[in-house]
Amino acid sequence: MKTKESKQRHLDERYLRMAAIWAENSYCRRRRVGALIVKDKMIISDGYNGTPAGFDNVCENPEGTTYPYVLHAEANAITKVAKSHNSSEGATLYVTTSPCMECSKLIIQAGIRRVVYSELYRICDGLELLNRAGVETCHLPLEHDKKDETEILD
Repeated sequence: MKTKESKQRHLDERYLRMAAIWAENSYCRRRRVGALIVKDKMIISDGYNGTPAGFDNVCENPEGTTYPYVLHAEANAITKVAKSHNSSEGATLYVTTSPCMECSKLIIQAGIRRVVYSELYRICDGLELLNRAGVETCHLPLEHDKKDETEILD
């Protein structure tokens, strides 16, 4: 019999894998990031890093530096839910890379209560802010399971 914690971990892993698949939509070359906002076991928003609507899907200049107007996956998911009839109050954000400071401010203001991420970004000030604000953070590295891959191919 599964415990409540093991069921939650299983769901967290699934939603993180889905966020990783969503990241594949990004046109950014340096880093592809995906995000899902989940409330009551329903995905209420999604996002990936990229340019604002109406811009060319080019995230980096010829030198490889990211343009300053590129939106992070979390920001895209939060603004998308803001335009909908849903509320992110009390929701969980699943994101492939830990949030930066700017996205953490948006997460707090959006009422998101929990953030689950798979990769730790080199700058951790966003996580520190989330913890200070009482937002639960969970680092859950995704491991590639060869057994699952074999089962799918058979």
